[in-house]
Amino acid sequence: MNDEPAEGYVPEIWGGVDIGKTHHHCVVIDTERKRLLSRRVANDESELLALISDVLEISREVLWAVDLNHGGAALLIGLLVRHRQPVAYLTGLAVHRASATYKGGEGKTDAKDAFVIADQARVRRDLGLLRPGDEIAVDLRTLTTRRLDAVFDRTRQINRLRAQLLEIFPALERALDLTNRGPVMLLTGYQTPAGIRRAGASRIGTWLKNRKVRGAATLAKTAVEAARAQQTALPGEKLAAAMVVRLAKGVMALDEEIAELDALIETRFREHPHAEVIRSLPGMGTKLAAEFIAATGGDMDAFGSSDRRAGFAGPAPRPRDSGRVSGNLRRPRRYHRGLLRTMYLSAMASLQCCPVSKAFYDRKRSEGKGHKQALLALARRRLNVLWAMIRDGKQFHASPPVTLAA
Repeated sequence: MNDEPAEGYVPEIWGGVDIGKTHHHCVVIDTERKRLLSRRVANDESELLALISDVLEISREVLWAVDLNHGGAALLIGLLVRHRQPVAYLTGLAVHRASATYKGGEGKTDAKDAFVIADQARVRRDLGLLRPGDEIAVDLRTLTTRRLDAVFDRTRQINRLRAQLLEIFPALERALDLTNRGPVMLLTGYQTPAGIRRAGASRIGTWLKNRKVRGAATLAKTAVEAARAQQTALPGEKLAAAMVVRLAKGVMALDEEIAELDALIETRFREHPHAEVIRSLPGMGTKLAAEFIAATGGDMDAFGSSDRRAGFAGPAPRPRDSGRVSGNLRRPRRYHRGLLRTMYLSAMASLQCCPVSKAFYDRKRSEGKGHKQALLALARRRLNVLWAMIRDGKQFHASPPVTLAA
C-alpha cells in the first residue's frame, strides 16, 4: 500500500477499526462523535462484508481508518479497496498516544481504541489514504521482505557460528571469513584442530574442490596452519563441533534461499513496465529497484508530484516554524523507512559509478554538509530525477556539459 494525503474528501461518518489477528472491533461515529455502530467482527470475509454493508447503509460518505496496514488487516483493507472505500491509516503508536487523552484513562479495550481511531480520523487532516499496489508490486513486496529477513537471519546465524567456533578453535575462527561460501563449507566437514591435522592440506583441498569451492588449496592450507597453532583439545569439543556443523549447514541453506529469491525477484521485476527505466539510474541495481517498486506500489500517479513522493520517502525536510522563527526545517517523523533505505543505498552506490552523482555529493560536502547529510541530499535529488524518468518513460542519461560562447 502507498499513502496519499486525504484531501478533497468530506465524509459524513467515520469508521474506526481496531485490528486483531482473529477479530476486529469497529466503531462508527458521526460529526457529533455519536456512536452509530459498535461491533466486534471475525476476520472472515462474510462477516467483514456484512459490516461494510451495514456501515454503508448508515451513509455512503464514510471514511474508514485502521491502525494496521498489513498482516491481519490485509483482508479488510482488500475488501474495502474492492468496494472503492477510502481507508486512512494511523500508526499504533499514534493511537496509543491519543488514547491517553480520551475519557477512560489509560485502560485499553478494543472498543475504546476503535473509537479513538475513528475520532482521530475525524479531526486530523494529515492522514494518508491507503491505495492498492499493482500485482507485480505486491509480489515484489513479498519477495523483497522475505529476502531481507533471510539476509538478517544469515547474519545472526554467522554470528552464532563464530561464537561457537571460538569456544573450541579460536585460531580457525580468526583465520576464516565466514561471510564467504568456502569457509562455511569447510566447517561442514572439518571443525576440530586434531581432525584437520589428521586430514592434511591435500585431502582437505581435494574435498573442497569436489564441492566446487574456489581457492580450495589456499583455504585448506590456511585451515591446517590454524590447526598446527592449537594442539590442545578444549572441553566440550565433540558436541560443540556438532553444533558448528549444524550452524554451518544453516548458513548454507539460507544462502540457497537468498539465491532463489534473487532469481524470483529478477524475473518478476523485469515484468514491470518501469523496470528498464528505473534500472537505468546509476546505482539502482535490480534488488534496490525491486524494493523501490515494492515501497511505492508501482503507481507513481498516487503521489501527485515528486515533492510529495520525497516527503513520503523521508529526505525532504518539512518546516517547523513557530512564532517569529521561520525557515526552521527538520526531517519528517513519519516516512517510509524502507524507501529511504533504498534511495540512501542507491545514492551511496552511485558515487562509484556516476560522475554526476559524485559531483553533486562533492558540492554538498564543500558547502559544509556531513557525509550523511550529503547522501540524503543526493537521495532527494535522485528521487526527483527518477520521478521525471518514469513520467517521461525515458532512461537515464548524463546531461552533456554546456559550453558557453566566448
